[in-house]
Amino acid sequence: MAVRVLVTGAAGQIGYALVPMIARGAMLGPNQPVILHMLDIPPSAGALNGVKMELIDAAFPLLKGVVATTDVVEACSGVNIAIMVGGFPRKEGMERKDVMSKNVSIYKAQASALEQHAAPDCKVLVVANPANTNALILKEFAPSIPAKNITCLTRLDHNRALGQISERLNVQVSDVKNVIIWGNHSSTQYPDVNHATVTTKGWRKTMCIRLHGEFITTVQQRGAAIIKARKLSSALSAASSACDHIHDWVLGTPKGTWVSMGVYSDGAYDIPPGLIYSFPVTCENGEWSIVQGLKIDKFSREKMTATANELTEEKSLAYSCLA
Repeated sequence: MAVRVLVTGAAGQIGYALVPMIARGAMLGPNQPVILHMLDIPPSAGALNGVKMELIDAAFPLLKGVVATTDVVEACSGVNIAIMVGGFPRKEGMERKDVMSKNVSIYKAQASALEQHAAPDCKVLVVANPANTNALILKEFAPSIPAKNITCLTRLDHNRALGQISERLNVQVSDVKNVIIWGNHSSTQYPDVNHATVTTKGWRKTMCIRLHGEFITTVQQRGAAIIKARKLSSALSAASSACDHIHDWVLGTPKGTWVSMGVYSDGAYDIPPGLIYSFPVTCENGEWSIVQGLKIDKFSREKMTATANELTEEKSLAYSCLA
């Protein structure tokens, strides 16, 4: 049976990169048929229809239908997976609260539509920034969707960290695993390599070099560096990471490997409950579980607390917009 996958903001850069990946099977595997639901705002209706035309022209064997609409109810009806790419970007001269207020309004409306019209077991991935807090707002206004089914994207940061280790150690990225992104999908995130391993040419070794300082800053600021280089934000890598996130969540992580996902905190690692916070997780049978028992040193604790504090501030700001 075909899986219905919603992509909001589908006429935008990330959406345009993402939908062919889904249609080709990169997200749910080479044998899983899909029906794409694409949503965008009315001014983008023409571009959205153009994307639909291209999907038809590509003749993807796994693609069993395309819904392209500006109506949120039609877009959300019966969807099994929702990838929330659409959001209001920060513009020059705007205060954080202005951006937060716009996104609270968007995610409140989309949460209500998912609550009423999506499949009961719908899995949700929020990509649009501020991703963690947008996911938290969505959770608040879609109470019948289990908290464990609402996540945000930090796999992009995770993959960036893998790529940086690969480049710096001159090893294949496939030989690097178990980095961690703790916290917010922002410049306060903490890329942690203390538990990462490299396996190559028959040997395996835990990272013995502490890639602090410039490594951490490079991962934290990678999005800004891409904007400076392209004059546009990350699209290809964001789309690919969204595919990775859903792929591993649905189909499972390889044994002995964890990934980073923004999930609802239950107090693990002394992170305040009630935040959407990035943790190391393993996935099996469509469920994620936070990796337990990792040793946290003083440096890591300070970084993890700092990004949790930022998320607490964002949460307060978002809730003030609801008042």
